Amino acid sequence: MARILIAEDDDSMRRFLARALARAGYEVDAVGNGDAALELVRRHDFDLLLADVVMPGIDGVELARRAAELLPEIRVMFITGFAAVAMNRVDQTRREARILAKPFHLRQLVDEIGKALRS
Repeated sequence: MARILIAEDDDSMRRFLARALARAGYEVDAVGNGDAALELVRRHDFDLLLADVVMPGIDGVELARRAAELLPEIRVMFITGFAAVAMNRVDQTRREARILAKPFHLRQLVDEIGKALRS
C-alpha cells in the first residue's frame, strides 16, 4: 500500500483529501504546513508528497525540494489555485512533479496519483 503525505493549509480541503485518498486505498498522513510535513519526512518513508504550492512557512515547492533530498524516490504532486504563477517555480524544482489546478474533481486526483505512483 502506497503511503501519501498531504501538506495543505486549508483544514477542510486537507480533511477531504485525506478521507478520499484513504478510501481509495492509500495510507495517508496529513498536516497543515510545510514545516510539519518536513518533520514527518524526516521520520517516515513516503511514496508521494501531495503539497499545496502556497502555504505559510515552507511552501510546497521548497518542501518538495527538501523532501527529495531526504527521500530521493518520493513522487511529488502539487495542488494549487495559482497554477500559472507556480508553474515556473515548480519546473525549476522537480521536473517530474505533476500539477493539479484547483478546483479539481476527486476522480481526477485519484487518477493522477495512480499515474504518478506508477511512473
